[in-house]
Formats: sequence, structure tokens, C-alpha cells
Amino acid sequence: MFTRRQALLGAAATGVLAPTLTSMTAVSPALASEAEITSLPREKVTLVAPPFVHAHEQVATGGPKVVEFTLSIEEKPVEIDNEGTILQAMTFGGSIPGPMMVVHEGDYVELTLVNPDTNEMPHNIDFHAATGALGGAELTFVNPGEQATLRFKATRTGTFVYHCAPQGMIPWHVVSGMSGTIMVLPRDGLRNHRNEPIKYDRIFYVGENEFYIPRNANGSFINFETLGDSYPDTIQAMRGLVPTHVVFNGRVGALTGDNAMKAKVGETVLFVHSQANRDTRPHLIGGHGDYVWEQGKFANPPARDLETWFIRGGSAGAALYTFRQPGLYAYVNHNLIEAAELGATAHVMVEGEWNEDLMSQVAAPGPIPA
Repeated sequence: MFTRRQALLGAAATGVLAPTLTSMTAVSPALASEAEITSLPREKVTLVAPPFVHAHEQVATGGPKVVEFTLSIEEKPVEIDNEGTILQAMTFGGSIPGPMMVVHEGDYVELTLVNPDTNEMPHNIDFHAATGALGGAELTFVNPGEQATLRFKATRTGTFVYHCAPQGMIPWHVVSGMSGTIMVLPRDGLRNHRNEPIKYDRIFYVGENEFYIPRNANGSFINFETLGDSYPDTIQAMRGLVPTHVVFNGRVGALTGDNAMKAKVGETVLFVHSQANRDTRPHLIGGHGDYVWEQGKFANPPARDLETWFIRGGSAGAALYTFRQPGLYAYVNHNLIEAAELGATAHVMVEGEWNEDLMSQVAAPGPIPA
């Protein structure tokens, strides 16, 4: 079992060493006191599994508050395709990606991270939205059988990745499923390029992951008995930088068929897309990004009318689209090899009336005239 001292030694060995708590005690007089924070209203939020997002206000009512979340870490085998391939996964809340959290600028995020004693590994959480060394990772380092609570102030708006970051093991934990997204909304909601308010009717969170499943001498995927057993071979597969699967929401087909995202003509949908490790290129076939925060930061004006947008590895972005036609839309990573061959495809089923002015079949397929 790893100790906090071992984690710090691991950080030193990799050139990444967290400051001591003593060095972090100096605060600006402009910051809120503990008594002032304690006096704020509190809201306890129950997280939901992606692609869905917990209920939230788009425009904040009232002043800042403390928003409480609890994440319990689950280490478990997960089937990641339709061929019976098993990933010895590490997850936040039991899902890949971890649940999406939503707060407003100026709110305080209070996250309790629980590592049950049934787990094998130590874990923590690094919030890209947080201000402070390692994003809270050192303050949340928990061995099996421990829990810790982190509080940070949401000072920047946008969509941000969070992920597990135990020193010496960060890549393995991330590519085994341990990442998610937090969205910090402006208090007055989203704005377009003219600074006019815009709202969404639905929100979906698509977390993209790549997996590296080791193969045996015959080329078949190996099904390991435990998480620990999987480590040596998985590390070797990871170092090749060639994923065996690239998927949305934890497995091939997780957001297709009966699990397709659903919308109606005339509805405005906000798609939040994250990738904690590699670059990706979301594309909605038959639709567009009416407004796109490609870098995920709402303080910047959105781009408009994008066909495909770019999400950097280690970040999350957001795209807003109002559906104009019914039908089955494919939402893909437009590296089409990864979409068609490795699994990075989702579906959106849209109900409504067809608009012939936007698209029509002028002539049905038939023989070529002689």
C-alpha cells in the first residue's frame, strides 16, 4: 500500500513535487475568511452517470454558495467492446468518464473523495479548474479505506478536465478510466459572440478515452484476473502509444442504438466533450457547431458555424447546436479510422418534421439513362 511519503518521493523522482502545507498557508487579505465561507449557503448535489448531467441552473440565482459533491472510486472489470474484451478499470463513481459537475463562477466546490478498502490502489484528484499546486492532488491522496475532502473556489469559467494523478502512476490511472469534467458557468449564463444570452434545452457529456489492452502471443486480448495483474503488460502496451480502442463513454457503442442521445427539432443541445490524454476532433454529421468554445473557456467569445472542432488532450470543450432536421445523427471523432475501426462513434436520435427546403431528394436512385 502506498503512503503519502511514498507519493511525495515519487513526485520528487519525476521532478514534480508538491509544496508543503506550511508553504501554502499564506493567503491574500482579499480572500474570504473561513468564517465567511462557512456562512455561505450549501447545496448537496447527487451526481449522475454520463452522458447525462445533474440538474443545475444555467443562470445563477443568489450569490455564491458551497456545492458539495461526493465521488467514490470503483476499481472493477469493464467490458469495453462487443467482443468480450475486459479492461481492468479504475473509475470515479463507477462510470467512464467520471460524472460531470456543474457550478457557477464564485462558488466553492467541496469534493469528498472516497477510496473504499476493497480497492487495491491509492488515488487522488487533480482539478484543472482549481488554483493551487497539482490541482488538489496532494490534498486528496487517499489509500484504500480512506477519504478526504477538498474545497476550492471556482474562479474561472469554462469546461475543465479532472483526473486521477498519483505520482508515478498518472498515465496508467488516466487511461484506465479515471477522468471527468467540471463545468463552471458564468453567473449570468452563456453568451454568444455579441454578448447576448443563450441557453440550452439539453446537455450531454461525451468523454472520450483511449484504451491499451495487452495481447497474448496469439494476438488475442488478455483478460487479467485483477487490476494489479494487468499493470506490467498494460504499461508496455501504453508505451507503444497505439491504442486498441478509442471510445466514447467507456465502451464501443456506449452511445448508440438504445443508448443514443435524444433530442427534438428546434431544441438547442450543449455537447461537452473531454479527452484527458490525446487530441480529438468532434464532428456532428449532418449538423454543425452553432457556437463552439473549442478551448472550453466561456470568458472567450465562441467560434461560429464550425464543421469540426479540436479538443486538445487534457482539456474539455463545448459546442452548442440547435437541431433543424429529424433523423439519426452520428457524432464522431473525425479521425475516421478511430471512429469506424476503434469505436469513437455516438448517435443522436432527433424527432420532428422534415424540412424539404433544407434538404430534399430531387431524384431517387435509378438506372442511368441510355
